[in-house]
Amino acid sequence: MQNLNKQIFKVIIALVLLPMGAMAQTLTSSINTYSPYSMYGLGELSTPGNVAMRSMGGVGVAMWSNNMVNMLNPAGYGATPRQSFLFNFGLEGAHYQNSQQKYSGSASESKTAYNSINIHDIAFQMPLAKGLGFGFSLTPYSNVGYTMYRDDVSPEIAGNLGRVRYQYYGEGDITEVKAGFGWAPSKRFSVGAAMLYYWGNIERNYKSVPMDVVTGSGEFSTTTGLDTYSVSRIKAQFGLLVNPIYTSQRILTLGATYDIGGSLSPKMVKYVYVDNILTSVVRDETDNALPLKLPMQLAAGIFYQDMMFRAGVDYVYQSWGSDNTDYLESYGKGVNVGYADVNTFKVGLEFIPKYSDVRRYFNRMAYRVGARYGGYYQTFADSQVRQLALTAGVGLPIKLFGRSSIDVGFEYGVRKSEKDYIMINNAKVGTVKQEHFKISLGLTMFGEDKWFYRFKFN
Repeated sequence: MQNLNKQIFKVIIALVLLPMGAMAQTLTSSINTYSPYSMYGLGELSTPGNVAMRSMGGVGVAMWSNNMVNMLNPAGYGATPRQSFLFNFGLEGAHYQNSQQKYSGSASESKTAYNSINIHDIAFQMPLAKGLGFGFSLTPYSNVGYTMYRDDVSPEIAGNLGRVRYQYYGEGDITEVKAGFGWAPSKRFSVGAAMLYYWGNIERNYKSVPMDVVTGSGEFSTTTGLDTYSVSRIKAQFGLLVNPIYTSQRILTLGATYDIGGSLSPKMVKYVYVDNILTSVVRDETDNALPLKLPMQLAAGIFYQDMMFRAGVDYVYQSWGSDNTDYLESYGKGVNVGYADVNTFKVGLEFIPKYSDVRRYFNRMAYRVGARYGGYYQTFADSQVRQLALTAGVGLPIKLFGRSSIDVGFEYGVRKSEKDYIMINNAKVGTVKQEHFKISLGLTMFGEDKWFYRFKFN
């Protein structure tokens, strides 16, 4: 009974700390990313999985684990032990660097940077019956964050008005809530299904500001536009895990998931107003016409694990282009933004020198490396964008012979168009190279503890 009370106390502490983490998120950063690539669509897509998975390149579709939450495959919920409650919590901080070659006037390079820290994931798994488990996770699906400006000094503008600055900035995010069940009738096989709910708001602003008025009375107004997208969408995911090898020494698992796509249908509200003595709204419009669709997703992987090694390879296909063939953003108004199918490859490795070493703590630590490579889901002026990430991390066990751990992950990533520049209105415009450095901190708890025991007393 005393052990049970300790576990309940741990859960209460965790739940108390969550609002504090949310408050820290609000105070430390107003946006979760800083990328010009997030100007369109749903913004920058997040990498799913807990810190341990992301430290191994993001692999985990085929991970069979009875001591770690599987956030990628609902079939993994069936591996939850009957006397366990698995809990996971993660934070992520990032440093973003953007660079762009300028071709107007003298050749030069423009650079910007931004720091962010936010909650990344909250998840748990619990048993319902023998071989039947329930899982829940709350993670970011996409983030929007950018700010930029352009000064118009063309002769027709400068001669009649002066210098005008066009500003563009946006922020927001889409959150994924996932709840499902996994059933493992044997240690060789598990199936699962989950409902995924997406919700959030994205705001995109654009503003024209007269900077150096040279004609007339000198009184010109600033015009501001605001587009707000409110997303609320449900879809389903199905998963499968098969163990061709399952012994007390090693496990080899094959896994796959299938996500149903569908129309996003966000509510879109547009405002255009003029700033003068009294702010005047000149347009207020509500529309549901944004035809962007969530993609069908198919993922497959293989995962091997023993007492020293865990290694996996994943492949993920998303039909962004096939499902959005007729949808172009900003068409005829600058750069044409389209959508492309995405193929992503992930590989990861974990090494524990000696799990049962009672003397040397470093031998019980988990050391992780991984990589991720694939395309971006949007094209810019028909130019494909590629992205690469290299990852590493460590798992710090909390107690001897236990699976509870503090996980630390590191990631370096780069995103770059296949072309160094694109043409917009007969002008050469350099494409943006984006680099990011991320550090993640996660907490995995209760993997070795025994819950739900029925105690008997004589």
